[in-house]
Amino acid sequence: MAGGSSGVVVKALAANLGIAIAKFVAAGFSHSASMLSEAVHSLADSGNQLFLLIGMRRATRQEDAVHEFGYAAERYFWAFIVAVSLFTIGATFSMYEGIHKVLNPGGVMGSRTIAYVVLGVSICLELFSLSSALAEFRHIKAGRSLKQTIDEARDAVVIVVLFEDVAALVGLVAAFGGLLATQLTGNGVWDGIGSIVVGVTLFGVAFFLARKTKDLLIGQSVPTAQRDRMLEITRQSPGVKAVIHLRTMHLGPEEVLVGMKIVVDEQMKAIDATKFIDVIEARLRAEIPILKRIYIEIGAPEAPEIVVTPPRAPTDPGAESESL
Repeated sequence: MAGGSSGVVVKALAANLGIAIAKFVAAGFSHSASMLSEAVHSLADSGNQLFLLIGMRRATRQEDAVHEFGYAAERYFWAFIVAVSLFTIGATFSMYEGIHKVLNPGGVMGSRTIAYVVLGVSICLELFSLSSALAEFRHIKAGRSLKQTIDEARDAVVIVVLFEDVAALVGLVAAFGGLLATQLTGNGVWDGIGSIVVGVTLFGVAFFLARKTKDLLIGQSVPTAQRDRMLEITRQSPGVKAVIHLRTMHLGPEEVLVGMKIVVDEQMKAIDATKFIDVIEARLRAEIPILKRIYIEIGAPEAPEIVVTPPRAPTDPGAESESL
């Protein structure tokens, strides 16, 4: 999975660098606000891909005395930085440039031919990048619905690149429409509106990615299917009488921390219980390889078994305040 993710990012970086250079040249010739917004957007996307590559590289470092659980969460941190960058650089600049153009639509427009050519080439390059991201996304989708795949995704890289590419295509169409409408009507306001559409699109994508990567950054559990399988494996192990609780947290896309408390047969000796726990851990890792760090504790026989599914966050804002 990591290799596939890095390939998606590298292809997106190559495409966006070429697009950014071409757009800046076209913006200089056409004097178009929407084209300039698109150029800054592509430049920001190139920086974002570099952030993702930095995160993927730094996440591979081994644990040390300062970070005893390793650095896998770096992927989530840099993905969150990408979401912030999309808002602060891409969306904010595009909105500002568009509003400024709407309020001040005057000025001589330059050659639009170059702008149209660059937009066409940019759309082709973005489709190339998007096809790579879609191929990797279909791989992780594995027959699930789109919503379920996104909700259960624990690798933010493919999601970030996929939605960046979608936003880029929307922005390119908006920039093309703004330029064309300005040319047909002679009114520069349309060019500004195209830039605003780019900004609004980037704002929406940035907000979505920030929420997704924030959840990953503060620690998400494994998907329900994996959790149920873990409970099934543990409960079916001879000698296990009950599972008191199970807690999981993704340290990274392919590294999960597991804490479990179980009740074993009262007649089992301490040394046998230790070997028994090792067997359970080996079975769990063989079935679900991402369970890198497993800590199993033996509880008292009279301890009650809790509900399999942990409590969900309250949907009613008032319910949350009352629980506090």
